[in-house]
Amino acid sequence: MTVTVRVRSAKLGDMNYLAHLHLGGQRPGQLLGSLYGDFVKGRLQGQFDPEVEAAIQLHRSIDVFTDRHPLVDVSLSRFSLTRRRYAGIVLDVFFDHCLARDWGLYAEQPLELFTSDVYRVLASERQLPERLARIAPHMMANDWLGSYRQFDVLEQVLRGISRRLTRPEELAGAMQELRVLYEPLSEDFRLFYPQLQRFVQNHPAK
Repeated sequence: MTVTVRVRSAKLGDMNYLAHLHLGGQRPGQLLGSLYGDFVKGRLQGQFDPEVEAAIQLHRSIDVFTDRHPLVDVSLSRFSLTRRRYAGIVLDVFFDHCLARDWGLYAEQPLELFTSDVYRVLASERQLPERLARIAPHMMANDWLGSYRQFDVLEQVLRGISRRLTRPEELAGAMQELRVLYEPLSEDFRLFYPQLQRFVQNHPAK
């Protein structure tokens, strides 16, 4: 569910692992492909299992749907011009927080069981994409997916992201802005996510 600001060029890839994992299906190949979509670029030519490649394609379709959705444009327009360049990254992170916070509205399986399943699949896969292989141990050890339920955790996440940016100062103050925008952005998510779920349900890769 990568979010792109029309007026910005900065893009680090997806910051919303939880949403992609939730939407992409719960079989091991689907979980892997939902994550691989952030780490595998270019054409898919049979280098992965068909189920994994189908999940990667779904991941990419979700990104396109999200990038073009008018509700996402509304969300992005709420951010100050100072942070507009990286607003898509901040919104990705915040929407994962909304999903974790309200998990019971969108999933039958408890969040703790879902994240445990994801971590088990990751731990058992011996040939993860290189960058995912580097971060997977930290993701599992620190429960990245479950921790998004806590709003204050986003500050650590954004601080880590800022170290990868060419203009990290533009993310300074993002948490203060999220506190101000918390309710309107939460309402944007409540309106948008069911539409995204319907899109996924009708997608041929599902």
